[in-house]
Amino acid sequence: MTSGREVRALPKEKFFDPRKPFQSQRPETHEEWQARMGGEVLAVVRSGLYLDFRFLDMALSALTPVPDERCRVLATDGQTLYYQPSHLLRLYQDNPKYLNRLYLHTIFHCVFRHLWLKGHREPQLWSLACDISVENVIDSLQRKSVMRPLTYVRQNAYQQITAEEKVVAAAPVYRWLIRQTPGVLRQLEREFVTDDHRLWPKDPPEQPQQMPTPLPQKTWQKIGERMQTELDLRDKEAGDGADALKQQVKAANRSRRSYRDFLRRFCVLREEVKLDPDEFDLNFYTYGLSVYGDLPLIEPLESRESKKIEELALVIDTSYSTSGALVRAFLAETYTLLKGQENFFHRMNLHLIQADNAVRQDILIRNEDALIHAMNHFELRGGGGTDFRPAFAYVDQLCAEKKFANLRGLLYFTDGMGTYPARRPGYDTAFLFLGERFDDANVPPWAMKVVLDEEEFTGAAARPASALADALAEEDDLYRELNNS
Repeated sequence: MTSGREVRALPKEKFFDPRKPFQSQRPETHEEWQARMGGEVLAVVRSGLYLDFRFLDMALSALTPVPDERCRVLATDGQTLYYQPSHLLRLYQDNPKYLNRLYLHTIFHCVFRHLWLKGHREPQLWSLACDISVENVIDSLQRKSVMRPLTYVRQNAYQQITAEEKVVAAAPVYRWLIRQTPGVLRQLEREFVTDDHRLWPKDPPEQPQQMPTPLPQKTWQKIGERMQTELDLRDKEAGDGADALKQQVKAANRSRRSYRDFLRRFCVLREEVKLDPDEFDLNFYTYGLSVYGDLPLIEPLESRESKKIEELALVIDTSYSTSGALVRAFLAETYTLLKGQENFFHRMNLHLIQADNAVRQDILIRNEDALIHAMNHFELRGGGGTDFRPAFAYVDQLCAEKKFANLRGLLYFTDGMGTYPARRPGYDTAFLFLGERFDDANVPPWAMKVVLDEEEFTGAAARPASALADALAEEDDLYRELNNS
């Protein structure tokens, strides 16, 4: 018999998967919806750009989208792609093609390493120079997904920069901007300012030793090298308009560093006759305590270990293809560094050699007085073709004749257009390139190649910060991008 009471079946228990994210029963707020939709919009934009630019596969996926109310529409610090949700959705609704362009613009800043190359340049002017160089690359690609009409301001700016600086890259554009009037700067800013640069990494304070390369910069270095390879392999797919992009990527992948920092590579450690306030004779110290009780006698030692440059061969390419102005600027900076006691010992063994297709002059410098005399009476000699082999053979002969006891390295300042030695010498070798107009394609793999920042040598004084701020001062428009569309 069964009881009159009805037995109810329990609901079937469902398996709880801890791997799934917790689903809140709370309804989604409008701000959360905007943030989620903004992320989906960026995913759609990224997919569309990938179909048009297959060589950007790693670059397009390198930045993680994160909502942030601080930026206008898009901004980056080299690791994260920050977006303002409401402004992003409005731009996507009003002008989706411009959003494609804005996304690509931000990515190119990282590919070209603009975030880490400011140095001592004026921040606002450098920011504008970076925007102009990136916009020139995008305009030259001529892809429907990012195409926009070229205004007169753009065409005229590109033409002037190309005529005066040869290359529309960030550093040459910066030099060109320095020479412009405040009115022209305001016009250029309205035309070219695109993404938000306020989140770019700040320059670290100057340290006596070279700072380690930031991790994001190393990541983008690898991405840039991969992108350069892809562009070479997909030459037809990239199209005729990709020449400016190839040039910029190749330039960004080159090793760029300060001349001062690079010279530290050739330092040696040895004792130098110099009062050392940090070390003292313990005999005097204990004698003072024994005689006077609590009054030690301290006498600094007259020698200390120093890490400086002792021997170096510096070769100047004086061929017809090398700019005389750049050579003189390089020598002026070299003089400033050589006479600094923090870089070289009081007694040095420096050979300053001039060569084109043959060795034209060798000036032996032993001390600061000889250096001053050499620089005061320095004259460029040569002007023929470029052949690097005679200079290397001459330095090898100096080593064989014991003119160098322990040669740390040979530095060759050149534009790179010449015949290189077939074999590696018994000392470190570096080819130094200054500016943007050089050819380093044939540099042997055993040699270092370093691109030096031209501003470090030319000493082009930037506008005072206050004057530049006045020139670029105008109402901060959150929707400046829409106005430029």
